[in-house]
Amino acid sequence: ILWLLDMHIEISLSLSAGQMTDLIYTEKELVQSLKEYIKAEESKLAAVKSWANKLDVLTRVSTSDPEGYLAHPVNAYKLMKRLNTEWSELESLVLQDPSDGFISNMSVHRQYFPDEEDEKGAAKALMRLQDTYQLDSESFSKGKLPGVHSSAFLTVDDCYDMGKTAYNDADYYHAVLWMQQSLRQLDAGEEAVVSKADVLDYLSYSVYQMGDLPRAIELTRRLVAIDPSHQRAGGNLRYFERLLSKQLIELKQVYQPASEEPIQLGTYARPKDHLPERETYEALCRGEGVKMTNARRSRLFCRYRDGNRNPRLLLKPVKEEDEWDSPHIVRYLDVLSHEEIEKIKELAKPRLARATVRDPKTGVLTTANYRVSKSAWLEGEEDPVIARVNQRIEDITGLTVETAELLQVANYGVGGQYEPHYDFSRRPFDGNLKVDGNRLATFLNYMSDVEAGGATVFPDFGAAIWPRKGTAVFWYNLFKSGEGDYRTRHAACPVLVGSKWVSNKWIHERGQEFLRPCGLTEVD
Repeated sequence: ILWLLDMHIEISLSLSAGQMTDLIYTEKELVQSLKEYIKAEESKLAAVKSWANKLDVLTRVSTSDPEGYLAHPVNAYKLMKRLNTEWSELESLVLQDPSDGFISNMSVHRQYFPDEEDEKGAAKALMRLQDTYQLDSESFSKGKLPGVHSSAFLTVDDCYDMGKTAYNDADYYHAVLWMQQSLRQLDAGEEAVVSKADVLDYLSYSVYQMGDLPRAIELTRRLVAIDPSHQRAGGNLRYFERLLSKQLIELKQVYQPASEEPIQLGTYARPKDHLPERETYEALCRGEGVKMTNARRSRLFCRYRDGNRNPRLLLKPVKEEDEWDSPHIVRYLDVLSHEEIEKIKELAKPRLARATVRDPKTGVLTTANYRVSKSAWLEGEEDPVIARVNQRIEDITGLTVETAELLQVANYGVGGQYEPHYDFSRRPFDGNLKVDGNRLATFLNYMSDVEAGGATVFPDFGAAIWPRKGTAVFWYNLFKSGEGDYRTRHAACPVLVGSKWVSNKWIHERGQEFLRPCGLTEVD
């Protein structure tokens, strides 16, 4: 101690009074710096507390009824966004000062978080619903969906992120709709992280890509007025003006100022895509489109079916209702009990994976954007309930399920869909066809009610069949000759609100030779 004290005196005495004064002020600066650090820590803590309080309220609501909460597509999208983006921001905030407990907890749960692709998929699901059900961005932003009263809403930053997702995919149609909504909410005085200049930057260029030069010029001028030093705005404005001037000269037209009407659904034509029956399909999903005439409707009946005096149906025949006359589609009532449905879901949930389709060129199973659901396959040996359901399908249809595929369980969540497709294969060299033949018939169980959307529609002839829990629909995919009935092209409409659970059995040709004999013509 004495040696240290001597050293201290020696050093102190070797400095001038001026240098000592500097050290005093240095120490004062260090104290001030320490205070700023404490203030920053308190500010950080206050921010973390604010996050915690907000998320505590949110999770109380969501965990009180998880399925009901996730039934609203905006809630589902914001959950994806929250876990992929906002929790990461909170993690970065806490990481400014190591906090082992939080970080280790984050590390444990990180593997279960949605990633960027999941957030992108949720955003696209909202856009898919927007298109199919003709909902404007403002309806989504305010959580106003058909028949639904909810406090779910999208902020300026949410709408901006939606628009940016579309923009990054060169989907300028949706980029315009969502950037316009973001701008509308900013103009209304809503606070946001994103700046108005950033929104105008994306919006003006997207509008230009949609071919509306006058409006692109007007928006870019507004951007320049807000941020004169913007690195792209000035150049874009000059380019747009030159391009418009050239077009007016070539077309011998006079300049017309941009429309003062705000951009909304219908301002610009939606680009065509790969699906030729898109408009018919989506109209049917909305409950519009072809309606059966009264004369045809009068030929639809309901009846009891005992499966040709099947012993298991004699005392309790199944109720059958005609849904459509030609091709004949029927619905069976009370096919699955609530307990059976819950058991099937319980068995399927651990195995649910992104549903696949067969690539028409290679025959290989792959995921596709036109089929968005999670599915699992269940064997009869796994549980008595599955064996019982398989037997019931056989009893009701009068067809053997020995050569049928396993029971497939599918869950369509937010925006979940399966665009128009055939259940039968048009590739006769598929391996499974050589053994069991083609998919003769489809037996589709509805295992949940759906609050909005989720119909099974047949665009070729205009049938729309709505999910009813515990019921099942049945139709033949092939004529008796074995030729495919191309009228049976069908689709699962996007789920707007709710969660759609179905299970289906694809019944194959082999073993049905005497149960459904060939007809006299190709189309019997």
